[in-house]
Amino acid sequence: MVAPRVMGIVNVTPDSFSDGGRLDDVEAAVAHGLRLVEQGADLLDIGGESTRPGADPVDAAVETARVVPVLEGLRARWPGPISIDTMKPAVARAAVAAGATMWNDVAALGFAPDGLATAADLGCDVVLMHMRGEPRTMQAAPHYDDVVAEVTDWLLARADAAMAAGVVRERIWLDPGLGFGKTAQHNLALTAHLERLVSTGFPVLYGASRKRTIQSVDATATDPADRLGGSLALALEAARRGAAIVRVHDVRETVQALALQAAVASAV
Repeated sequence: MVAPRVMGIVNVTPDSFSDGGRLDDVEAAVAHGLRLVEQGADLLDIGGESTRPGADPVDAAVETARVVPVLEGLRARWPGPISIDTMKPAVARAAVAAGATMWNDVAALGFAPDGLATAADLGCDVVLMHMRGEPRTMQAAPHYDDVVAEVTDWLLARADAAMAAGVVRERIWLDPGLGFGKTAQHNLALTAHLERLVSTGFPVLYGASRKRTIQSVDATATDPADRLGGSLALALEAARRGAAIVRVHDVRETVQALALQAAVASAV
């Protein structure tokens, strides 16, 4: 088993579900990102618009103003890979110009008409995530006949669209989008069968850190900060099933858990 890389989350939004408002100062956000690197993060993911259920959209200019100074601050002090978490092509362009090397798009390049063309032009790695609906309404009674098959087929169609637009296949990542238009049972099924997505040949990014699915199993975990144990369990399961990146808030603990998992595997 090859251990996944760990992506550390840096949210520069006032309303993210877990840490909104904590990093609304540029220096605080940069310092947090550098701490995550010290804790073992292989790459960082910078976001300037909350995509939690019920979140309101943010203007591209506002989002750009939030993320670009943080990207520039991190790039000046760290040479590693940095992802921009945005649906908007204009924000992605500004972020790549400021040093981002990956575009992590919860809308799979479908938010704007020029999304596919922009990704091809930028030439960076692109994460295509599955989301049914949009953040404000996505959790309104989502339904699937076969969530694993439907998510996999939809993501493959988006990958085909990206390649047809000129995105290089080796630059494409897939993300099943846990919590984005899915119930807790959908999220658990996608995790239990993650190897189906891995078997497509595209590298898979998995993000379940602090999400409400954990509360569906442990009803006492109403505060996202109380979901560390569940976050680690899901990250380890994703690693076991072939995820190439796990996107997490708690980097040090995740790195340690993955190291122990690898040590046990090598001792067998």
